[in-house]
Amino acid sequence: MPDARAAEAPYVPPNPEPEENIQHSLFGEILDWMLAPLLLLWPMSIAITYLVAKSIANEPFDHALKDNLTVLAQQVREVDGKLTAHLPDSARDILRADDVDSVYFQVTGPHGAFVDGDRDLPLPSEEEVVDGPEVQFRTDRLHGTPVRIAYAYVHLDPAHPDADGSLALVQVGETLEKRAQLANAIIKGVILPQFIILPVILALVWFALSRGLSPLAQLQERIRARRPDDLSPIDSRQVPEEISPLVGSLNDMLERLSQTIDMQKRFIADAAHQMKTPLAGMRMQSELALRQLDADEIHRSLEQLAKSSESATRLVNQLLALARAENQPHAGLAFEKVDLVQLARNTVQEWVQASFAHQIDLGFEPLDDKIEIAGNAMMLREMLSNLIDNALRYTPAGGSVTVRVRRDGENALLEVEDTGPGIAPSERANVFERFYRILGSQASGSGLGLAIVREIAQQHGAEIDLFNNPRSHSKKNPGSLFRLTFPPPAITDDHAS
Repeated sequence: MPDARAAEAPYVPPNPEPEENIQHSLFGEILDWMLAPLLLLWPMSIAITYLVAKSIANEPFDHALKDNLTVLAQQVREVDGKLTAHLPDSARDILRADDVDSVYFQVTGPHGAFVDGDRDLPLPSEEEVVDGPEVQFRTDRLHGTPVRIAYAYVHLDPAHPDADGSLALVQVGETLEKRAQLANAIIKGVILPQFIILPVILALVWFALSRGLSPLAQLQERIRARRPDDLSPIDSRQVPEEISPLVGSLNDMLERLSQTIDMQKRFIADAAHQMKTPLAGMRMQSELALRQLDADEIHRSLEQLAKSSESATRLVNQLLALARAENQPHAGLAFEKVDLVQLARNTVQEWVQASFAHQIDLGFEPLDDKIEIAGNAMMLREMLSNLIDNALRYTPAGGSVTVRVRRDGENALLEVEDTGPGIAPSERANVFERFYRILGSQASGSGLGLAIVREIAQQHGAEIDLFNNPRSHSKKNPGSLFRLTFPPPAITDDHAS
């Protein structure tokens, strides 16, 4: 024998639960939407604060750099056609007296000729050259270190400022250490308090959300404290305004549920009442048959017992059909394209033998070859069977029952007409109720057939109309015409395939 373990199917891990089916916390959802932007904006706030701090730190040092440049520019002279920058040693010491940053200066004559200062200090680019005495600022690099430079062009011949070769370039630069220290000090002064405030903000947000969502917890406790049979409306005055629509929807659902439970109770009570009659008859006939000694009497009792059994069986089948029709929407009614002509033809053929037994002419008139509707074939067949059965039971012998299928524009019409006693206009609104029987009717039945018809028609979006038979000319038997109007099919390809 082969190894049983080898024949076992390999283990297949279960599919992960779709994300949309995972339960989410409302508290966590709100907290995420509040804290996520806060945590995203906080680094942006730090970056912006740093840029602002650098701008603030640049202003006083640029101003000092400009003052040094102005003093240096005042020392530039042209003596005997030679450019000089007479800067005493004490002034040089003061200019370079900085224990944090390195300070550089440079004076160049026309055509870039070096006059005094630091030769390595870079010259401005062509885009940065500006004619005139205005002081300009730029950031450059010297020996790989960033340097802030203030520069200006000085006119050597004020009488002819536009003359070629009359401009001297004066530059003063310093490294950025003091600026960085000031910017860092500003950042620390702003950011450090935020590290203290941020946990406080988080705690306050947490507390505010807990307080804000507490009415939901209270509502939950009130609902849990209810008795299982308490379907009374929830008092919406004890909840916040934002939750009132939810409470209103719950109250609507409770009202519908209460109506459904009441209908089920009435249905069970009516069904039990209706079952008493055939069961009591079956018991009486069986007891009578047991007491009889004559074979003919026993045979008659058994015939009555068979009739009562048939009546009970029909009642049970109709109760099951009605329960199945009512619960079908909750089970997910599968609609597909159904040929109403073919369905009606097949259903009529099933009732031909029963029409012979009633001595009634059962006919079918298809006015179109094919009419498609959206529906469930089994439920539609059950609906039409109840209409035909109802017509056969109420139509006297020698009469006729006709099933007709035709179009009315885009809609499909299913008609069942008979030559029975008809239904008075005052009774037509009631005949579709459960267990309703017209007073004075001699036909046997449970009063469930038309209730089943109405339930299935409503599921298919069909309208039911009830008229007198327009083809009957008898005053005694005006007949009835049941007409069901189905909307055109609207099915996606997935359902239709």
